[in-house]
Formats: sequence, structure tokens, C-alpha cells
Amino acid sequence: MTRTISLALACVSALAVIAGCTAAASSATPEKPAAAPSASVDADLIARGEYMVRMGGCNDCHTPGWNDSTGQLPTAQWLTGSPLGNLGPWGTTYPANLRLKVAGMDEQAWLAYTGNLHTRPLMPDFALRAMHEDDRRAIYRFIHSLGPAGQPAPAYLPPGRKPAPPYLELVLPPPPPPVAH
Repeated sequence: MTRTISLALACVSALAVIAGCTAAASSATPEKPAAAPSASVDADLIARGEYMVRMGGCNDCHTPGWNDSTGQLPTAQWLTGSPLGNLGPWGTTYPANLRLKVAGMDEQAWLAYTGNLHTRPLMPDFALRAMHEDDRRAIYRFIHSLGPAGQPAPAYLPPGRKPAPPYLELVLPPPPPPVAH
């Protein structure tokens, strides 16, 4: 039993020494500030943003000539908005110049904006709101990496105002007749 007590005391003493050394080492070493995100993490986020823009179809409307080029325009021409209007019962909307929009806000403002976005047709704002915040952050980083370019898109026109060409006119079918009860 004396041997068991001696062994237990030796173990406790060893643990105390180790704990003391660890405490001394951690108090002697000042805490390092959190490291800034590495360039490779940012490059990965930018690449993910480019992928999200491609797969999300953002260029279909926000990049003039995208569809005619079968998606082969250089990124320097991407997301500069479009003068092609979309005329419907809501009025006439134009795809925004996303590069100018992103240049005018920081990342947190972008995340708040896209997380609560409600626009007029044809923008599928519901899809953007449904995206994970990390995907919207990646899109921001990608667009931000492109830098500002181009001119603002034409302003929205309310219903009843005919836009100057070019525009697509979307004629909706009449609503169904009321159901008789």
C-alpha cells in the first residue's frame, strides 16, 4: 500500500510540474492576434463566387452580349448591367450594373442587402435570399475583385411609360375567370 501511495504521489507531483510548466509557458508567451484570412482562402472564395455567378445565371441578364457569346465573354466584361429593358405589367426593369453596386457597399452591407432583397421581375430575388450567407459572401468577393466598370443601368420606368428600345415586352395571359361556387 505504501508503494501505491508513493506511486500516486509521484504521478500527482508530475502532473503538477507539467501543469505549472504549461501555465508558465502560456503566460510567458503573449497571445498572438487572430491571423488574417490567407490569400489562398480569399482566392478560394473568389473562385467560388465566380462559380456561383456562372451557375446562378447572373450573366444571362447582367452581362450584355453574354447569351450571344454562348458564355464566352472575358470576366472583364461581366456584370456591367444591361440597357435591355424588361417591360411588363410591373413597368420596365433593367438588370443592374452589379460591379458599380458592389463598389458602393462593403461586404456586410452586401450581405444585408442580398439577404433581404425584394425587386421587380425578372430578377429571381427569392433565389438570392435563399442562398447561404457564405455563397453570397463569395459572390461579393468575386464581383469586388472585378472592380467597378461600365455605366449604371437605365432607371426603372413605372407601368404606362413606354421605354426606348431595346426592350423585351412580356405579355402575360389574362387571369383565369373566377370559380363559381
